[in-house]
Amino acid sequence: MSHLLRTSRVFAWLFLTGLSVAVIVTSGFYLYLRPGLPPVAQLLEIELQTPLRIYSEDMRLIAEFGEKRRTPITIEQIPTIQLQAFMAAEDARFYEHFGVDIRGLARAAIELISTGEIQSGGSTITMQVAKNYFLSRDRTFIRKFNEILLALQIERELEKNRIFELYLNKIYLGNRAYGIAAAAHVYYDKPVNELSLAQMAMLAGLPKAPSAYNPLADPERARVRRDWILGRMKELGYITPDAYDLAVNAPLTATYNARETEVDADYVAEMARVELVQRFGENAYTEGYSVILTVNSEEQQAATDALRDGLEAYDRRHGFRGPIGQIDEETLENSELSDLMLNYPRVESLLPAVVTAVDDKSGRVQVHVRRLGKAIMPFDTMVWAKRYKTEDLTGPEPKKPSDVVARGDVVYVRAMQETVLPPVGEPSPEEEADTQAATATPTEPVRVALTQVPKVEGALISLAVDTGAIQALAGGYSFKQSKFNRAIQANRQPGSTFKPFLYLAALESGKTPASVYNDAPIVFDSSELGTAWRPQNSSGRFSGPTTLREALYSSRNLVSIRLLRDIGIERTLNYLEQLRIPTDNMPNNLSLSLGSGLLSPMELARGMAVIANGGYDVEPYLIKAIRDSNDKLVYRAPEVILCDQNCDELVTNETGLKTADSMVADDQPDAQPEPRIMRRLADERSVYIMHSMMRDVINRGTGQRAQVLGRSDLSGKTGTTNEQRDTWFAGFNHQLATTVWVGFDQPAPLGRGEYGASTALPIWIDYMEVALEGIPPALMPRPNNIVNIRIDPDTGQRVRPGEEGTFEIFKEENAPAPLTQEDERLGDGSGSAEGLSRQIF
Repeated sequence: MSHLLRTSRVFAWLFLTGLSVAVIVTSGFYLYLRPGLPPVAQLLEIELQTPLRIYSEDMRLIAEFGEKRRTPITIEQIPTIQLQAFMAAEDARFYEHFGVDIRGLARAAIELISTGEIQSGGSTITMQVAKNYFLSRDRTFIRKFNEILLALQIERELEKNRIFELYLNKIYLGNRAYGIAAAAHVYYDKPVNELSLAQMAMLAGLPKAPSAYNPLADPERARVRRDWILGRMKELGYITPDAYDLAVNAPLTATYNARETEVDADYVAEMARVELVQRFGENAYTEGYSVILTVNSEEQQAATDALRDGLEAYDRRHGFRGPIGQIDEETLENSELSDLMLNYPRVESLLPAVVTAVDDKSGRVQVHVRRLGKAIMPFDTMVWAKRYKTEDLTGPEPKKPSDVVARGDVVYVRAMQETVLPPVGEPSPEEEADTQAATATPTEPVRVALTQVPKVEGALISLAVDTGAIQALAGGYSFKQSKFNRAIQANRQPGSTFKPFLYLAALESGKTPASVYNDAPIVFDSSELGTAWRPQNSSGRFSGPTTLREALYSSRNLVSIRLLRDIGIERTLNYLEQLRIPTDNMPNNLSLSLGSGLLSPMELARGMAVIANGGYDVEPYLIKAIRDSNDKLVYRAPEVILCDQNCDELVTNETGLKTADSMVADDQPDAQPEPRIMRRLADERSVYIMHSMMRDVINRGTGQRAQVLGRSDLSGKTGTTNEQRDTWFAGFNHQLATTVWVGFDQPAPLGRGEYGASTALPIWIDYMEVALEGIPPALMPRPNNIVNIRIDPDTGQRVRPGEEGTFEIFKEENAPAPLTQEDERLGDGSGSAEGLSRQIF
């Protein structure tokens, strides 16, 4: 008995010693690790990494930037049954334990011993919050001990619902989806509160292994996990047996649903992204900013479509450059065509396809299209495909399909009927297979049309003239093909679209639309330009004495040269600087009159907007507002005020509050940002006359094609440079100014017969038809001290009583003098010797 007692005492002593050592070690770890643990309050300050989203002015999604898809959500927005699904899967006693669940750990250990796998997690939800927010994923004892200590600390300082909410917003659920709201969209394209019980259980099974239990990657394994969770929910009393039976028999409905952009505006999105990174650094991608732009979704889509259609139309006029690739017969016979097509990228709506059969008798070509499968290409979609030789020369019109393509040719095609195309991008092989399976057995073969990716490029910019807000912008055919934004980065010669600025300078210096200059050959020797220069009109013809109005709408180069020589190069350059048109790349010689300087399409569009709004400064801007992840306004674009005089008094707004750079201060949420004061840059009467002269470009001149819009308020100017290297159309009414440029990135001739009126103007028309739909005519109001006088269009002078003439508008002080009795007797109103000199020389 004494031996048993002694043995008991030894074991008791050993137990107490071991327990003491454990307590001492645990206490030591706690004292060692505790100072390095982050404060729980930091949890409430952590911003969940939420992507940057760019929206149009009417809140259509344009783009999303950031690696993580996340939409923060409150626990009140999540159905109770969804919460119970996560508890069943991860932590059934979440509302009962103090952060560490001893029973849960024991159950996990039993599961591991009995099945070799842990079905229910050993870590509590609180421990996972500690790990996800603060700790690394290293599998070490120190990290696990930190996790337990943090969980205990979190439980002491935060409510259970707040902990659960943090968990559901942070967890990774596969396919770049972080948080329950993002996962509901990615897998089911639904908000959380619309998910079925089976779908809720499926999402609850993902935190344990987002890849292994992913319903897209391994549907069967995901089903097993889902059904186990449903069984656990029934066991815990969360659902009834009937609900369980219904859910376990539900089919898998998960599909991949990337958040679709609603507007095709990649160049605009990139401009906004760059500006956000400049403002907020790399945090722009993770702090959930929502950026609202000035562009309207309908107008922006119209701009993108109009530019692409116009560039494709030019490309077709100059012929088919041939296949983009060739697949030999052996490869064609022995390879999977879908795999072969993966080597050729999709370009916007253009899809690569390989020709599998050519039937001249039926006029049909069989092709295999990437992501669409088998399709038919009728010959009538190929008749445009004369063989390209040069920009000025094509081969004969094809008579049969074999004149254009052969078996094994890889070409670009476009679906003709309503075919739902997958989102632009490079899909995974699984997505590619799914898409082709869906289109493999259509009721009738998909019909496609032959096309090709244009080599020519272009840009379109549309500005609200009173504010400078960018209404639409397209910087090229395809951003994915070329990220070079020609709208703001390309410096090109404006050609004759520069002339309105020259003519406006002339009007400001006392010239009138009736001033006459000679449209006749002229030669400048080396004493003026360094070499002999014999400028020509684009037509090669000359009209003799010509009024400035006619010279502008007919785009007479020789008149513009004489006009610049008359008013002076330096004076003109100074006037351009007054209009805030860059002159760094402008020549200091008479070629300036023909637009030989360099401007970006945006710079030219801005200059035209100055004319369009009546002569006020314009500062283009793109971002209307920025909101943070809590929907709090952090930036708004300032009000734009057009000012004629006493402008400095308007710098402080009516409330007397200012905010730097229009950022909204926390302590001044109602403060209005300092307004943009747009001062007058040009005399309103001169601008009004310029509107009238530029309307004649459309009514009588090189822009007559725009009459198809059926509007009376449009003014504009075509432009074409030497050898048709750059072609333009810039036009406006009193509300909207739009400029289009077309050319090659590496300047090269566009071909004979290609002018601004044939390349850029059709694009402008297609866009403006949408942008101005339903908008009443907007003409600049007539200023005071403008007079109408009947003149002789040949001389620019008043006509004698009883003679026919045309009415012209003048500033009151520049109107032709009334005829004297001597003038009427002689019948000669031809003007002074100075005017005659201009006509002749």
